[in-house]
Amino acid sequence: MTIVQIANLFALDQTALSAEPYGCGHINDTYCVYGSDKRYILQRINHNVFKDVPALMDNMHRVTSFVKQQVLARGGDPDRECLQLIPTVDGEPYLTLDGNYYRMFVFVENTLSVQTVENPVHLYYSAVAFGRFQQLLAAFPADTLHEVIPNFHNTADRYRQFEEALAADVKGRAAEVAEEIAFVQARKADTERLVTLLAEEKLPLRVTHNDTKLNNVLLDDVTGKPMAVIDLDTVMPGLSLYDFGDSIRSGANPAPEDEADLTKVFCDLDLFEQYTKGFLESCGDSLTALEKELLPFGAYLMTLECGIRFLTDYLSGDTYFKIHYPDQNLRRCRTQFKLAADIQSKFDAMDAIVRRYC
Repeated sequence: MTIVQIANLFALDQTALSAEPYGCGHINDTYCVYGSDKRYILQRINHNVFKDVPALMDNMHRVTSFVKQQVLARGGDPDRECLQLIPTVDGEPYLTLDGNYYRMFVFVENTLSVQTVENPVHLYYSAVAFGRFQQLLAAFPADTLHEVIPNFHNTADRYRQFEEALAADVKGRAAEVAEEIAFVQARKADTERLVTLLAEEKLPLRVTHNDTKLNNVLLDDVTGKPMAVIDLDTVMPGLSLYDFGDSIRSGANPAPEDEADLTKVFCDLDLFEQYTKGFLESCGDSLTALEKELLPFGAYLMTLECGIRFLTDYLSGDTYFKIHYPDQNLRRCRTQFKLAADIQSKFDAMDAIVRRYC
């Protein structure tokens, strides 16, 4: 079947007439579908990456439905402020056809996404969007969601995997990365802190996005203000600190992920402040005092975790992360460790920023 024929198996309010590839995503196949005067987004879900599509789509269906009701209750515009799944003609949230899975969304018109932080306000608006996402879902029972990627941010388990890779040392690389190994081992207790607080119920389980990149926020193409959070494939139960921390890890460091010159790698406190301001303005009332207090630690831990994952993959022979040249994973881990150490050195300044906006 053609993409247009597949699109017409969904309950569109106009007949699909044409379609073309859309966007720059690397996982799912995405198409813009055209009706007579409306557009829609159709995606073929990559079930090689996402092994349990029914669980993923159950999460997405329930979360998007909940957010839509929250937006409507507050007098907002769901066509602009949230993702909306379009059911199939049989009323299902996704389509299974010839071993493939498809889903369809309302096209959020007059919006754009930004790939890099070209202006600090972009990071601020991203924070407003993800903070609002957290706030809208504060009452959602996070423990009812599926873990589509089990233990994704279980940093204690990431440490365990690192130790296993170190013990195996399948490529004989451990001797050359003794400094990096010592960096991780000195921080073992840090990897256990948040999972322990969660197990002790001192931190609440939240609905987390788990891919809080700048380009997963749609901005109004005139005002630049945030409209909707997109790419909900990795929505799962977790901690608010994971989403906040990963945003800082990726957004407040001006250097590339594999920067060779580590003097260029640091946490820009101005960018940290922009994100913290926007995030707390949007969701501060829904966070506990301990969540707010631990926001800088969340930024540090997510950076440390990412570095551990890169180092683990390097020790294992580069079997998980795609590399484009030898030692790229080693460069990546060194960048993350430099950033993690820099964040640690700035905890006092970061704490002061958090308190300013609480």
